Amino acid sequence: MTREQLQQVAARLREAEATGIACDPIRDLISVGGIDAAYQVQQINRQFWGDQGRRSVGCKIGLTSQSVQQQLGVNQPDFGGLYADMAIADGDDIVINKVLQPKVEAEVALVLEHDLTMEQPTMTDLIRATAFVLPAIEIVGSRIANWNINILDTIADNASSGMYVLGNHPKKLDQLDLRLCGMVMTRKGEPVSVGAGQACLGHPLNAALWVSRTFASRGQGLKAGDTILTGALGPMVPAVAGDRFEARINGLGSVRIGFGKEA
Repeated sequence: MTREQLQQVAARLREAEATGIACDPIRDLISVGGIDAAYQVQQINRQFWGDQGRRSVGCKIGLTSQSVQQQLGVNQPDFGGLYADMAIADGDDIVINKVLQPKVEAEVALVLEHDLTMEQPTMTDLIRATAFVLPAIEIVGSRIANWNINILDTIADNASSGMYVLGNHPKKLDQLDLRLCGMVMTRKGEPVSVGAGQACLGHPLNAALWVSRTFASRGQGLKAGDTILTGALGPMVPAVAGDRFEARINGLGSVRIGFGKEA
């Protein structure tokens, strides 16, 4: 594929976000280049946003569930970037159309104290680099109409990113067993998603290690202060105006987000 073709696909995704009108799937436009082309599209938009002054603050990991991987015909997760303007304060409300076709999922977030830029970081490197852990809700969204996506669509679309909210009470890794931590997410007080840390590639740290190695292999690397959203602990839940969600994760506490009417 030519650089111009990749840039056209990237621009289509940016236009969908800017207008609030989801576009048709883009997978057929980049299928000849496969997953690498999809990441190139993502990187074009990362460069565009960076040039516009959008501040990168970490990354998110998707496709950490085996069932979702099987559904999309892949055997590995994917990743996308996080930006400062995607962060929401715990307990705040956002207008429902702030994210296209929003769905919510509960996750474990790591915040780094040290850079992770070395080649092939180890689990020891990751643990040493982690400052603290927080509960998180990710509001995922898709610029692709009706969530009609495959692996190429979601990677190119910054791993179907939207916004995210973190809890306010950090915990150290040595205070937790993230593999066994249970999660319950409620909507208006009623449980709508349950899970545990082991649903996320067997352990949230496994997911974080995968993305730190993947970033390093692509010449990037994670920096001190970056946030890593490690992936869903339970099923995603669609959000509509008037919804209010709270995710409680054993040992980590809770985090909340609400959705208001369209602006």
